[in-house]
Amino acid sequence: MEIKDLLIFQSVAHNGSISKAADELNYVQSHVTARIKSLEAQLQTQLFDRHSRGTTVNSEGKKLLGYTEKILLMIEEMNKDFRDSDNPSGALEIGTIETVMKLPMVLSSFHRKFPQVDLTLKTGVSQELIHQVLKHKLDGAFVSGIFNHPEIEQINVFQEELVIISDSERVDYEHLKTRPLLVFNAGCSYRTRLENWLYEEGITDAKVMEFGTLETILGSVVSGLGISLVSKSAVSHLEAAGVVQCYPIPAKYSDISTVFIRRADTYLTNTMAKFMDVIHECKKSAALPFMQPMVNISDQGKYLV
Repeated sequence: MEIKDLLIFQSVAHNGSISKAADELNYVQSHVTARIKSLEAQLQTQLFDRHSRGTTVNSEGKKLLGYTEKILLMIEEMNKDFRDSDNPSGALEIGTIETVMKLPMVLSSFHRKFPQVDLTLKTGVSQELIHQVLKHKLDGAFVSGIFNHPEIEQINVFQEELVIISDSERVDYEHLKTRPLLVFNAGCSYRTRLENWLYEEGITDAKVMEFGTLETILGSVVSGLGISLVSKSAVSHLEAAGVVQCYPIPAKYSDISTVFIRRADTYLTNTMAKFMDVIHECKKSAALPFMQPMVNISDQGKYLV
């Protein structure tokens, strides 16, 4: 059964005449008659009562007409949805690392412009998110670091400066390097950089404590549990308040990019195109309000950072 058959059936039913349906659809009468007979053969039932004045749908025809109206309406809505490039809808599944401090601006801007899109966020470490994008489990993801992969397209979203943080007591680097490392799970690029720096400094047996959220890491650092490596913008308010100390590290460890990735070989849907447009707009924004630090530690839990 083809959609054209349903359109022909609908026209005959509404017009009560094969000749009028043929004129409306710009078909010859013999074609309309043949398609109706084919439809009746497929369904193994007669759909019209034929008489000298034309055709009238019978009880079986009325049943099919109900289904036909619903099917054609859904098809029209589907076509309208895909044609309406300015108002995308549907689902968009995005992954993000916990440390994207500037993500709220992108998300809020996208939601204001395209409220019909069902946006879902999943947090994780960079390696895990990259894997899920490659396996088509995520439409795209915000991850750390620029890399070359033949199957991935990436947008450089912004640059970050990473700093080591400890509690409010100022100490020298030798003392700092002996403290426990408060980090995310393996696969986090920030953790890798911190461990590589310590290895270069001769520290190979550092105690590692893993956490699931940035909020918990920051709170634990403030309480004196250990040190961590985070973006400077994430803790500038804590440094200003005097509850943490920030320590610079060499540029090869401190300079890092956050990129948005997607599979290069997947069809660029209208919804994804609009999301990427919003990313570019936020990058170009002169005011960049999303670069302002959070007010306090508890606020971190409100954002997918």
